Amino acid sequence: MPLVRVEIKKQHDPTYAKRIGELIYAAMHSTIGVPRDDNFQILREHDEHHFVFDPNYLGIPRSDKLVIIQITLSEGRTVEQKKLLYKTIAESLNTELSVRLEDVFINLVKVKKENWSFDNGIAQYAL
Repeated sequence: MPLVRVEIKKQHDPTYAKRIGELIYAAMHSTIGVPRDDNFQILREHDEHHFVFDPNYLGIPRSDKLVIIQITLSEGRTVEQKKLLYKTIAESLNTELSVRLEDVFINLVKVKKENWSFDNGIAQYAL
């Protein structure tokens, strides 16, 4: 059960953020086994005063087209699976939406399964 947050600078195309989310979901499905219909995303666009980043951190040249992706998911994926996820997301955003590879910033937040409640105040995954 991943929860995906996407942060981008305000775009002229009202479908742009949704298309980013669709590509991320497809990558999660194909690389880390996220089931069909397990798709929860928060897609936000910001003006230039509320989207702050270092344009050269770690020597990586970033542009105003930066896409910041944070995925909260249950523990259990291998380093290899995570690397494949990063690569698949970056390459699909590049191929489908012309996002530069340098402009794809991904952060995974791993949590224990008991840290999810899907409804009714119940921890469905708690053992």
